[in-house]
Amino acid sequence: MKIAWGKNAKTKRQPVVVSTKPGLPFGVESDNDEAEKDEIAGTNTNCPGTKPLDTAESLQRQGDKLAEEWKYHEALSRWEAALTLAPDNAILHEQKAQVLLEVGDAWHALTAATRATELDPSWPEAWVTLGRAQLNFGEPDSAILSFDKALAIKPDHDDAKADRKTAVCLVKKRGQLHSSGLSANKRRFTVGLGENSDKGAEGEEEADEIVAQSG
Repeated sequence: MKIAWGKNAKTKRQPVVVSTKPGLPFGVESDNDEAEKDEIAGTNTNCPGTKPLDTAESLQRQGDKLAEEWKYHEALSRWEAALTLAPDNAILHEQKAQVLLEVGDAWHALTAATRATELDPSWPEAWVTLGRAQLNFGEPDSAILSFDKALAIKPDHDDAKADRKTAVCLVKKRGQLHSSGLSANKRRFTVGLGENSDKGAEGEEEADEIVAQSG
């Protein structure tokens, strides 16, 4: 299942810059003098007197712009560089998770989104992105918990509500498969044993297809 940020921009609680394109989740360069100074400083990270935080902000803006242009791998490269200078930037980790979902790397998206929630547990967008990463990774139960945390912080979060419904639907489908003879633990499907082994294997393939490719 491919679930990313969709068409709605996320509202960042700690953004360095503000997006001028509401259809995209990433910020773009501002027009003020401070941003221009940061951009110039970012062109030469070895320049004497350059502040590490300023360089990280410049790299973040460069990555934002690349992501808006769908140059995801280039954007990830900029953000990775920024994170070496500002490893506790929750927004960078969350945006990194979104792009990793776009390129199909659910595991690293899960890791990045988890880190964002650790750094800023009161930010609902981080929990939504984590829930989406968990859905992509085939963990709808965990996704429901993440969406619930987002809704506890922001009850009117439409994306969290919609994605939670998707997760609940997947859990129900898994339950139907389970009742048909599929053995499953809380999060993973396993092949049934004995006379139901062939049936279990067939059900597992169907379940994996539902979790990993639907939507």
